[in-house]
Amino acid sequence: MLVLLSRTRLHDPARRVMRLMIRRGMPRGTRQFAHLMLSYSRAGKLRSAMRVLQLMQKDGCAPDICICNMAVNVLVVAGRIDKALEFAERMRRVGVDPDVVTYNCLIKGLCGARRIVDALEMISSMLQNGCLPDKISYFTVMSFLCKEKRVADVQNLLERMSDAGIFPDQVTYNMLIHGLAKHGHADEALSFLRESEGKRFRVDEVGYSATVHSFCLNGRMAEAKEIIGEMISKGCRPDVVTYSAVVDGFCRIGELDQARKMMKHMYKNGCKPNTVTHTALLNGLCKVGKSSEAWELLNKSEEEWWTPSAITYSVVMHGFRREGKLKESCDVVMQMLQKGFFPTTVEINLLIHALCNERKPADAKDFMEQCQSKGCFINVVNFTTVIHGFSRQGDLESALSLLDDMYLTNRHPDVVTYTVVVDALGRKGKMKEATSLVEKMLNRGLHPTPVTYRTVIHRYCEKGAVEDLLNLLDKMLAKEGFSSAYNQVIEKLCAFGKLSEANNLLSKVLRTASKRDAQTCHILMDSFLNRGLPLQSYNVACRMFQRNLIPDLKLCQKVDSQLALAGEKQAAGKLIIKFVERGIPEQEKQDY
Repeated sequence: MLVLLSRTRLHDPARRVMRLMIRRGMPRGTRQFAHLMLSYSRAGKLRSAMRVLQLMQKDGCAPDICICNMAVNVLVVAGRIDKALEFAERMRRVGVDPDVVTYNCLIKGLCGARRIVDALEMISSMLQNGCLPDKISYFTVMSFLCKEKRVADVQNLLERMSDAGIFPDQVTYNMLIHGLAKHGHADEALSFLRESEGKRFRVDEVGYSATVHSFCLNGRMAEAKEIIGEMISKGCRPDVVTYSAVVDGFCRIGELDQARKMMKHMYKNGCKPNTVTHTALLNGLCKVGKSSEAWELLNKSEEEWWTPSAITYSVVMHGFRREGKLKESCDVVMQMLQKGFFPTTVEINLLIHALCNERKPADAKDFMEQCQSKGCFINVVNFTTVIHGFSRQGDLESALSLLDDMYLTNRHPDVVTYTVVVDALGRKGKMKEATSLVEKMLNRGLHPTPVTYRTVIHRYCEKGAVEDLLNLLDKMLAKEGFSSAYNQVIEKLCAFGKLSEANNLLSKVLRTASKRDAQTCHILMDSFLNRGLPLQSYNVACRMFQRNLIPDLKLCQKVDSQLALAGEKQAAGKLIIKFVERGIPEQEKQDY
């Protein structure tokens, strides 16, 4: 039972089984405790896994190398390499000498932490402690060095292997070729392939395929094609995976004729192109704007005896979408659904978004409903995108109708949906309905976002519904705080020329007296000046001084100038006195 549970994350049942064994006096040893530790480890319960050792001690069971290695591995997997090293030292102190498995776990952890120097030193310390490294010890470090393209270090490690009596064989070279090729180091992989051949090791098709694939990823198709020819000449037939990599490589660099020739070459050599091969060609056609040709080839798949996958259809669908052929793109999705494949919600939304951008929200809605009727999962984002499309067209009735459909189909609108509809209602001047919708959003437990605040503030200020806005903001702020809400209201009112309403709200902003508040005051002062109202601008500056906010000096200069021109002699010059009282900088005095 414990063995089965250790293969899962069901640590609680494993613990209950262990307790039952203890209560009933059933025989138990380190192996049973190791299974319990493994179960905790799989569930990510690091501390509980390590507490198993304490449970063993209480039960009078002495730890052995098996349970200790399990503990080291638990710490390494959890990324606690320093703790794992400390535990290895404790093992020695209690008389359990680390073996090659222990060291290999530690080496793996050090490489994972990018501590390659420590990993190499660990191999040296193994020899000093009388534990001979095995191939896994060296391979673990080599794998990391291949990833980092440290070929010279790999060569040095190969020499150290030989000195230790572990001579590199075909498996070693295959590992190096794969490791380098996997990380895109094609030249280095080829170098080891040649070295392997020089030592009369047989390089199999997997080693060649990895090297070919690496060259293809780097766009070096001449070298890839040359290795294919070399494989055939040596009696090592490339498989469909190798050929598919070359076809894909040619398509990546736009050489579609070469890709087609390679597919003919496949048939000639008795290797039939598979779905991956055909999909690579279709992807290449779509990338150069030949999605229609790709669509024709896809429709001939049954004649040519190959079966498209969901990825194949997605490739052609995205090709049409990028070319702006949205009707054809939707047709691909419909055929995809008929064949039993389902596009992702992201792909559906990309098409819906594209249709809405083309000012075709009705088509987007029809497409969404067709997908839904075919069994596709339509989410809130899809609905919101179409609602936004109708809103941008000014079709508020359709937007609200679709919002009702969301409720009917149990697709609960999120804060983005509500924000979009509130914006549409505000644009039409339906402030009462907008207020009702925001309140509904708040009652549903949704928290307004900064975008929601900006949208509400913009539309209400635009329509002059300041009182309604302030009442609504009080409710919104009670749900989710937004420090600059009133700053944005004043700035937006200034933008719409409603300066009296903006000035009435100044006290709400000056409560905090922050730099953001100073910026808002400057906008209001500048707006008054632009309207030829310097006295009101002067009053704003005075209120700033009262709250220990220093107005902009150059802006105050403009205020003084306009006050003098307007004949406001009592106010003119008073601002500079306030600056002097607060210690105006010497350079600014001269400028003034």
